[in-house]
Amino acid sequence: MGNLPKSRITASRPFSFCGVDYAGPFTIKDRNGRKFNTTKAYISLFVCFATKAVHLEIVSDLTTECFLAALHRFMTRRGKCTLMFSDQGTTFIGANNELKSFFQINGDKLTNNLTNQGIQWNFIPPRAPHFGGLWESAVKSAKYHIKRVVGNSIFNFEDFNTILCQIEACLNSRPLSSLSDDPDDPTCLTPAHFLIGEPVTTIPQTNVLGTYPSRLSKYQHRQQIVQHFWSRWSKEYVSQLQVRTKWREQHNQILKPGLLVIIKEDGLPPLKWRIGRIQHVHPGSDGVTRAVTIKTVNGTFKRPVTKISVFPSNED
Repeated sequence: MGNLPKSRITASRPFSFCGVDYAGPFTIKDRNGRKFNTTKAYISLFVCFATKAVHLEIVSDLTTECFLAALHRFMTRRGKCTLMFSDQGTTFIGANNELKSFFQINGDKLTNNLTNQGIQWNFIPPRAPHFGGLWESAVKSAKYHIKRVVGNSIFNFEDFNTILCQIEACLNSRPLSSLSDDPDDPTCLTPAHFLIGEPVTTIPQTNVLGTYPSRLSKYQHRQQIVQHFWSRWSKEYVSQLQVRTKWREQHNQILKPGLLVIIKEDGLPPLKWRIGRIQHVHPGSDGVTRAVTIKTVNGTFKRPVTKISVFPSNED
């Protein structure tokens, strides 16, 4: 495996070096009420190379003008980026045929426009999505679950943009590593720490996951969509952190007291992660650890190793 590029390991301001990609299309309506027209909308997704923070912008079509408008909105709130990466649109399939040629057709015009603003634009080779794995994984995290939680619901532009902002907060709340080695400090580092200096929080909401959408107001329906997204995405993220060590090494060589872990639990509200430090390991007669005692801010719990995930930095 090759070394990471310089832009991924250089300390910089958030979104100084970033990648951009498109996701969609999504169906939105032009007005509230029964008599409305539907149109397509797309998500322009920006990923910071240094902090892995995510920024989502909604765009109405695939023209160069709409993308440049989304780029200006992004830079107004996040600051001007100096290095931008994207693919050439040849990796999209199926319903996203329009996306295949977007960056390829408009590449010269985009490059000339951004060069005048001091932004260097780089394209990855065609048919090489692994060159843009950082933003491709972010597109998968956002688009895969948005498609499934929205379902057949059609929102107007404002409601869909509100949902995207809340989903962006969910993505930027994911734990990256521990903040300290203090065994009594269970806090973790998130992309939000680089953006606002502290973990991202939200207004407390009523749990409406089990309520039929027809009984909800428009505001409650938006909250239900976000809660469904959080329930699906957070479980998938924690599962991805779990190491499959059957053919690699014994799990008890990784788990040890003082290690910061994420506990996989159901029913947690959006932006809430169950973080704790291992106090004791409980190996069996064969020396393999199958349960651990974890200390959290809410108390001490005993959990099987299948319900916890070790931070990637601790695995190394």
